Amino acid sequence: MTAHPVTEHPVTEHPVTAMPGRRAATIPGSGIRAVAAAAWARPGTVHLEFGEPAYDTEPHIIDAADRAARAGHTHYGPTAGLPEFRAAVATKLVRDNGWTEQAADPAHVVVTGGGTGALFAAYSAILDDGDEILVPDPGWPNFSAIAYSVSARPVGYPVDPATGGPPPPETLDRLKTGKTRAILVNSPSNPTGAVWTADQLAAVGEWATGNGLWVISDECYDRLGFDGPPAGMATSSPDTRTVSIFSLSKSYAMTGWRLGYAVAPPDLAAAMTRVQEAMASCVSTVGQFAGIAALLGPQDSVDTMRAAYRATRDAAVATCDQLGLDYVQPSGAFYLWLRLPDRIGDAQRLAFDLVERRGIAVAPGPAFGPAGAGHLRVSLAATSADVTAGLAAISAELEEGAR
Repeated sequence: MTAHPVTEHPVTEHPVTAMPGRRAATIPGSGIRAVAAAAWARPGTVHLEFGEPAYDTEPHIIDAADRAARAGHTHYGPTAGLPEFRAAVATKLVRDNGWTEQAADPAHVVVTGGGTGALFAAYSAILDDGDEILVPDPGWPNFSAIAYSVSARPVGYPVDPATGGPPPPETLDRLKTGKTRAILVNSPSNPTGAVWTADQLAAVGEWATGNGLWVISDECYDRLGFDGPPAGMATSSPDTRTVSIFSLSKSYAMTGWRLGYAVAPPDLAAAMTRVQEAMASCVSTVGQFAGIAALLGPQDSVDTMRAAYRATRDAAVATCDQLGLDYVQPSGAFYLWLRLPDRIGDAQRLAFDLVERRGIAVAPGPAFGPAGAGHLRVSLAATSADVTAGLAAISAELEEGAR
């Protein structure tokens, strides 16, 4: 047997260890997902923690995707999106959002992987390392998480605790620094369900313009206003440098399709397209054909879902009134923001107790920022019976804890 020589490798006194970068460690985990994990581990739990429509995607939308796939539309598409989809977006913006045809130019549209992809592209194109962005507090956790993911710093601004409305300009003045580059607005709001008026949006837009800031306007719940179509930043403050973010997830029950879009001035749209190219190359072509069917096809399902959410909202607030639960009256989206009694010191713990003891999962308020302490968010996208049962369970848990 022939002996093979052994190759000697010098021993390194201090071996280099591959470790994750520091940026990922700055991105906070989701308090909502933590409760959801506990709920999934308890079979039979009623899920009221996610903003997930209880409806399935409409058959005509699914059929459009099937036809597109069978016709061979399974290849790469343009980075900014299929021309047909961008044109459909323009039609929808004029039809449903009151935009002018000039403002809704398809050339201003960037198709993204859900509203989250649009936000990430906008943050990446606007914010540099160390920049700051003003975000609502309470607000959707990803508004801050995405800022950390691009090495920027989110700075929370308070919304009116009773209505969810915007703060006065002097409050924003105190929060702005030399590093502030943008302010994010979210109407209809997650988690409060607040809908800002056109005048309120215009006031924030005027303040942003006066301070040379971008506005990122998250309008993913634009079709879910309970008292009429919600105002948007682009129509309320047309001279403000705005990127408007939309999604098909909520209005068309297409959360799993991951299809959204942004509309921005040409220079920002071009920058966001470069981000998209680096991040995802392009969005699913099959999914975009489904999106065309959603945007241009029958809109009955949108009206049906909105009416159902409004009815569930009405039943929920009536139940809260009967049970003595304190809440913010929602005017859009599909959430109910509950205020807890002062004696409840840990809303996160309460959310876990509700899963373990009552079989009800709701989102803990602290997940939405410091101002969320002492609150719970209940999704109204579930059945009315489940929402009513959830509110009864919360009331029972609070009463038992008071003994």
